[in-house]
Amino acid sequence: MKFVFEKRKTQLKRLLFLIPFISFVGSLFLSGLLLLAFKTNPLMVYGAMFKGAFGNWFNFQETLVKAIPLMLAGCGVIIAFRMRFWNIGAEGQLVMGGIFAAWVSLFLIDFIPPWLVLPAAFTAALIGGGLWAGIPAILKAKLGVDETLTSLMLNYVAIIFCQYLYNVVWIDPNGYGFPGSKIFDKAAWLPRLTGRVHLGLIFALIIALVLWFMLKKTKWGFELKIIGESPMTAKYLGINIPKNIIIALFISGGISGIAGMGEVTGIAHRLTHGLDMGYGFTAIIIAWMSQLNPIAAIFVSILMSVLLVGGDQVQRTMGLPSAIGLLLQGMILFPLLAGALFSEYRVKSIKSIGEAVK
Repeated sequence: MKFVFEKRKTQLKRLLFLIPFISFVGSLFLSGLLLLAFKTNPLMVYGAMFKGAFGNWFNFQETLVKAIPLMLAGCGVIIAFRMRFWNIGAEGQLVMGGIFAAWVSLFLIDFIPPWLVLPAAFTAALIGGGLWAGIPAILKAKLGVDETLTSLMLNYVAIIFCQYLYNVVWIDPNGYGFPGSKIFDKAAWLPRLTGRVHLGLIFALIIALVLWFMLKKTKWGFELKIIGESPMTAKYLGINIPKNIIIALFISGGISGIAGMGEVTGIAHRLTHGLDMGYGFTAIIIAWMSQLNPIAAIFVSILMSVLLVGGDQVQRTMGLPSAIGLLLQGMILFPLLAGALFSEYRVKSIKSIGEAVK
């Protein structure tokens, strides 16, 4: 008796919710085993992380602050992944969005009315992130270059370029040599809703809703789905694949760029270190955990934020490294990838190789 994987003809709706849940529980179990190896009670660690994220109003606000860029970058990645374009460059696209928004806030502010500064920064961030994502998109659409490597490497180009700007070119002359541009004029400060929670939260929720509608209810969303499932079918139906790749990746990178704009205008109020916090990489996990559903990505982003904020609490109260949150994120990914396999394939028993071929 042998076992093989057989592609499911239809995806059962219950599996779309059941498999991610089982995968998440499995990741907690594996993480628990790892924590036990370090002679730490997993339940105490999980409890401390939950308390660190929701224990009081301040902690809850910080959880939302970190969830904002995760929501936006996650939604951006979802667009690309829907058409099986492996955009691993959301981190660089977020950084470029922050750079473009900072340029508006630092240099264009003297030439436009104050009320126009934030809309201009928003537009610039969208364009910056979109253009950065457009590089691997054009290479893929026109030359057939694999997008995984190009989008990944462009992350580091963007990060190093950003460091060069706030360390050298745009460094605050009155900053006593500390890295960072000068503080933006208040006209370029993104309004805050409460504490450090800024207007980017509203942007993220609106974008998630609009994106869900576009992917589920429009012809364009249907075209992206067909391209992802079967490029040959898409060609047969007359869908312009190169055009859709470029458009989808511009929007994908643009949404991640808006996340960068939120960080520089809503949190730091300057271009400085900390923009490349890994939100773009975490967005990949969010996209898969949410089953490429923008609405689900909102809640998954909050979960990922809990791990980040809770990790800091664990460091303070239990003496564990704050990176424990990042470790748990990584542990989530492996069961999730395995779960994705079972959502598309089922295990079938066979008696012979000949039967498998049939």
